[in-house]
Amino acid sequence: MTLVVGLTGGIGSGKSAVADAFAALGIAVTDTDRLAHALTAPGARGFDAVLAAFGPEYRRDDGALDRDRLRRRVFADPEARARLERLLHPLIGDAARREVACWTSPYGILVVPLLLERGGLADLVRRVLVVDCPEDEQVRRVMARSGLPAPEVRAIMATQLSRSARLAAADDVVDNAGPPAAIASQVAALDRRYRALAASGARVGAE
Repeated sequence: MTLVVGLTGGIGSGKSAVADAFAALGIAVTDTDRLAHALTAPGARGFDAVLAAFGPEYRRDDGALDRDRLRRRVFADPEARARLERLLHPLIGDAARREVACWTSPYGILVVPLLLERGGLADLVRRVLVVDCPEDEQVRRVMARSGLPAPEVRAIMATQLSRSARLAAADDVVDNAGPPAAIASQVAALDRRYRALAASGARVGAE
């Protein structure tokens, strides 16, 4: 089986930018956020399941899912968040496993924001790659891209693993505290490492 590197990190840490850098090197990337978005598009299984569970008021006037409203609901209500995860995580997991089975690159990147919190795809992962940056920088980036107020961003962060616990669980780390240009050299070094590990058939944590 292709070497699967599980890429994770807190909200705003820069997971997508790091995944894109691997993709630019010809590496297969499966992003569970992308899968979740597709599975909750109008007509998809997840879309129908969410509306059945949460009600028609979560459908926007244009027919799409009101993701902002749903996000606010689930981050304010742990029971609602657990219900949403029970609906969507099995669908996302199945879709991710199908994509991974079709990878043809020497290794692949499986982007799972809650890999360490939920562990639903942990059985596929042979190395954990954490994208890291200071928490204040996470808040700044999320506010800049989404317009969410700082308290709402920090509330989302509070539902995720702490920075220290995430780093403790990492096999590899990309430091994304600086400018985007700093990612490329780190990813290039990791690419060389992962290609060598894939060629040797090394186990998790082996160097």
